[in-house]
Amino acid sequence: MAAPGGEWIEAAPVGNGRLGAMVFGGPGRTRLQINDSTVWSGTPHGPADSLADVLATGAGPARLDEVRRAIRAGDYRTADLLLMSFEGPYSQEFLPFADLWLTLGEGSLHTRTLNLDNGVAHEFLTVDGHEVERSVWASHPAGVLCVSITGRTDVKLELDSPLHTVHKLFRSNGFELGVEIPVDGAPQHEPEVKEPLRYAVGALDDYDPFGALVVRIDTDGHVSTTASKLTVTGSTRTLLVLATSTAARDFWDGRAPRTRTEHLNAAAEAASVALAKGAETLLREHDADLRALLGGTSLRIGRQVNGPIAAEDVLSGRDEQLTATVMFQYGRYLLASSSRPGSGPPANLQGVWNDELRPAWSSNYTVNINTQMNYWPAEVTGLAECHLPLIDLLDKLAANGSEVAQHLYGARGWVTHHNTDMWGWALPVGMGHGAPSWAIWQMGGAWLVHHAWDHYEFTGDIDFLRDRAWPLLRGCAEFCLDWLVEGDGWLDTIPSTSPENWFLVDGTPQSLSWSSTMDIALIRSVFTRCLDTARLAGLDDPVLAEIEKALPRLRPIAVAEGGWIQEWVEDVPEEDPKHRHMSPLVSVYPLGQIDSEATPELAEAAVNLMDRRGNGAMGWSWAWKIALRARLGDGETARSLLLEATRPLGFDWDVNAPTDGSQWGGLLPNLFSSHPPFQIDGNYGFPAGIAEMLVQSHNDVIRVLPALPASWPSGALTGVRCRGGVAADITWRDGSLAALSIRRLSGDPLRTVKVAFLGRREEFTLAVGEERRLAC
Repeated sequence: MAAPGGEWIEAAPVGNGRLGAMVFGGPGRTRLQINDSTVWSGTPHGPADSLADVLATGAGPARLDEVRRAIRAGDYRTADLLLMSFEGPYSQEFLPFADLWLTLGEGSLHTRTLNLDNGVAHEFLTVDGHEVERSVWASHPAGVLCVSITGRTDVKLELDSPLHTVHKLFRSNGFELGVEIPVDGAPQHEPEVKEPLRYAVGALDDYDPFGALVVRIDTDGHVSTTASKLTVTGSTRTLLVLATSTAARDFWDGRAPRTRTEHLNAAAEAASVALAKGAETLLREHDADLRALLGGTSLRIGRQVNGPIAAEDVLSGRDEQLTATVMFQYGRYLLASSSRPGSGPPANLQGVWNDELRPAWSSNYTVNINTQMNYWPAEVTGLAECHLPLIDLLDKLAANGSEVAQHLYGARGWVTHHNTDMWGWALPVGMGHGAPSWAIWQMGGAWLVHHAWDHYEFTGDIDFLRDRAWPLLRGCAEFCLDWLVEGDGWLDTIPSTSPENWFLVDGTPQSLSWSSTMDIALIRSVFTRCLDTARLAGLDDPVLAEIEKALPRLRPIAVAEGGWIQEWVEDVPEEDPKHRHMSPLVSVYPLGQIDSEATPELAEAAVNLMDRRGNGAMGWSWAWKIALRARLGDGETARSLLLEATRPLGFDWDVNAPTDGSQWGGLLPNLFSSHPPFQIDGNYGFPAGIAEMLVQSHNDVIRVLPALPASWPSGALTGVRCRGGVAADITWRDGSLAALSIRRLSGDPLRTVKVAFLGRREEFTLAVGEERRLAC
């Protein structure tokens, strides 16, 4: 990139899991837009308060019975109105924190790069006739954001925030900022809310919504300050280190609340400790940390490319193999930058990058596909540790969701719905007027909890399975058991929706029914995982007998008269046959219940539904369709979908596109995926889909090159992770496998490994640490 970022979507993202920054670059006055993963509107007691408000309207088990009777009777209008009383307001918003402005002299920008191996945004400039280099990185080991400037130059520094500033101080060793964070924030799609951002009036009894940001500086220049800026003159080296501390982080970590002074001191100490290491050590530690994480898995499709790759090279579409290679690594880089263990909440709808006070969909966690997709690449592409913040969020959801399950539905276990946030929101959202098609969906937890199982299945960590995954799975299963009711010989979920979709009854769109295909697929998988967990971990629990009794009474997957997987319990016409959600096919990917070998008739029906739905819509929908096609062995269609998804966006990036598919998404100038607007799940979904084209390991068999497109004749994939604590290294040439090795990384001391490749299967036993090279 030879030009600085003029707009936010042209800036380069860096992050360490907790701190994120968008680096605009260039000479003159330039911006670093700062985020902290714990800067959310809301308060810890918001979910409980909202539950109490909903219950006060009369929502609860008795009204649920009324809803069920109305649906069975076909009185959808009554059911809709009754269910809207179950809706709380809305989940909270992920908010921007601050802007750090750096002003250099006049000059020109020669090169601007973002290194996807070590996460350093680097620039080479000429400023006032002198050569200057500037590097920006977010260090996970040090927990800080770093800016290093070398070369003779003056630097002017300013700091501000879009939030309510209550403390600001500039002095010779740096500056500090204290802000109050809103205690409530309304999403864009609630325009009638009179106060979209609401700050606390007076002190709250148990929570002070405060955030501190401190910058420390080390330079060989002369430092002078005013009330609003810091100026360095005559320097040849300047190092800035930025640290944060928030009250919300105390909540997330389960620590006792600290005072505002203590937060400022904590940020100052973290910045000072990091500054004392110096730029060289900070960069070396950061480089070693991120390279070790990202370097465990790598992909090259086509020729080896040496040197920097411009975003324009990807967006041009001239080299699809390069595009696939870059999007694989870019998605991994973004996940490693926005989700690290111990760094706070998981990656949200925008990862850890947002500069809007009312971001699209609150930049929250949308758990009917989007949050799940964020973590699809975590295990398979060697980022298992990045998965752990999502498990931390599940723990909070289980706590709040148990109260919702008990009081709203009269059920055991825990539940969550369509949206959540860092506070563990578990109620339906919608403010009492949200359409049940999206607001009423009790299966959010039943999908999310599979991530706990996935982490075990890929790592083989039996302690994790027993101590962390089992309590989550058990609680989810308890809710599902109590949610199921007697039907016509089967156990049904009612009310039931298929997320965000509608069917027609006498020409009128409706969303409420019972036992949607997605509901039953998720519950069947939860029950199966529970039984598997009990067997593997040697557990004996009364809930297992209930599961064994209920499992065979779940409805089988149905095929519509037209030959495709049926979405609802009855074969009803869809309002939108090309709907962007692929909900009925969760049974294909990621759950693996439909498979070309084990269930060929259902696999054919799944393909028919995909054909009926058509191609692209927006980034995340493309990503799901890529993974689905790859899972069923259709590499050519998966490739064509990837080509569609990686074209430049053809219209205004900051306008919410309609969801009817009339305007497709695309990539933004910095390769962010767009809905539009920007929504990062597509970036995370692409590497998962690409990996699925090259290796699969569901249903106890590692399948090598199961969906390789003809236009990717050569390449190498190293360190791709497979279920069972296994890694595979694959090289292919002229469209055929050239080299294959299988390594055991973790799990049981001995494991039988089954591999399908080149039309044959091999089965062998590997110990942890052993490797087997297979003849090709």
